[in-house]
Amino acid sequence: MQQILPKNLILLAKACAKPLYLVGGAVRDYLAGFPLSKRIDLDICSPMPVDELITTAKANGFSVKAIYRNTGTVKLADKQGNDYEYTCFRSDRYVRGVHTPVSVYFTDDIKKDARRRDFTANAVYYDIAADCFQDPLDGIPAIREKRLTTVAPAQKVFGEDGLRLMRLARQAAQLGFSPDGDCLLGAKQNAALIQDISPERIFTELKLLLSADKKYGVKDGHYRGLKLLHEIGVLRYIFPELAQGDKLSQRADFHNYDVLEHSFKAALYAQEHVRLAALLHDIGKPLCMLRDGNAHAHPQEGKQLAICALERLKAPKKCTQDVAKLVALHMYDFNCKTGENKLRRFFVENYGILEDLLLIKQADFSACKDDLSPAPTCIKWRNLLAKMQAENAPLTLKALAVKGNELIELGIPKPKIADVLHSLLIHAACNPKDNQKERLCRMALHFARE
Repeated sequence: MQQILPKNLILLAKACAKPLYLVGGAVRDYLAGFPLSKRIDLDICSPMPVDELITTAKANGFSVKAIYRNTGTVKLADKQGNDYEYTCFRSDRYVRGVHTPVSVYFTDDIKKDARRRDFTANAVYYDIAADCFQDPLDGIPAIREKRLTTVAPAQKVFGEDGLRLMRLARQAAQLGFSPDGDCLLGAKQNAALIQDISPERIFTELKLLLSADKKYGVKDGHYRGLKLLHEIGVLRYIFPELAQGDKLSQRADFHNYDVLEHSFKAALYAQEHVRLAALLHDIGKPLCMLRDGNAHAHPQEGKQLAICALERLKAPKKCTQDVAKLVALHMYDFNCKTGENKLRRFFVENYGILEDLLLIKQADFSACKDDLSPAPTCIKWRNLLAKMQAENAPLTLKALAVKGNELIELGIPKPKIADVLHSLLIHAACNPKDNQKERLCRMALHFARE
């Protein structure tokens, strides 16, 4: 452990009058055998009061960035730019449904400090100066057994802070750990407390969960995390529209799974940056199937439901817009019967999301029957895109042989330029041989008159 810690931290620990500990994810991940990045979370703690720690830190070249005396927290930085968060040993008291502690008691007892955390795997302490571990709550066996056990009765741990419900699913997904029976039961009993957590915090945890398999290479970690969110009953509070798809069967000739499991499978098979859209691509199906008896309108209904769901979570506006577009268009040409010229126009109209739409279509196809072969629609579209490339057919205005300023020189009014360029682009995408300046200029005059 000494080899991966900044030398400045080791020197600080040796200068402290009381043991200085590294605690939390960095210690857990080291003991679990995961590779630690150079920018690991450096959460440190000790029985030392804030002022004593600050005096010692400054004497050893550290700068103080922030002080929170009510929680005994200090944010530090060393000369090499490493950031640290220090907290005094403490015990917290919560009121059910309130995310932050209502009172804090400072202590010298490492076991009391450990019991304010969430899982025993996160409550192993590394004594930096002594180069040894302190394990007050048997977190090391839990790490070895890949087990998530709460530091106190699970009813209390989750009852104190609803965000721990998301952290449970996310850490299980990232680490490949499994909650024990008591942990699982306590999470289920407190699932409704997720409603007390700010939407922004929930969305942040959700995004981390959806990329969980990338953190340490845990295969299908994000899928396992989504399943756990559903199992503990939290999904129905985050995405009630999606959760309605549980046990809602689909045509057996197309699907092996109900609507909800199909959505989970789509997220499983999707590339990382489109997993949120893959998860929500069929969010309109439960509404349509229960209302209409069929799913015909689910892309259009799904678009509006996805917007409402993501706005509810205070997702970034661009993220919401992109997901909504992908949800609305994911069934386009599903039967491969769309004509070539119509498809060329569609490519132009949706070029900005075209590659992501292909990824969603592939994930949707694979999720139906766990078929990883290329989706028929994707084969058709990629073949046409290759043909258009060979023809030098323009898909964007940049590839069009005429520019807006040249149309202005022809006498076309400025308010009409955008519409004329768009019409020229559509025409040239369908008729690549016409993508020549002189031809397009003649057409532009015609389009402007129309």
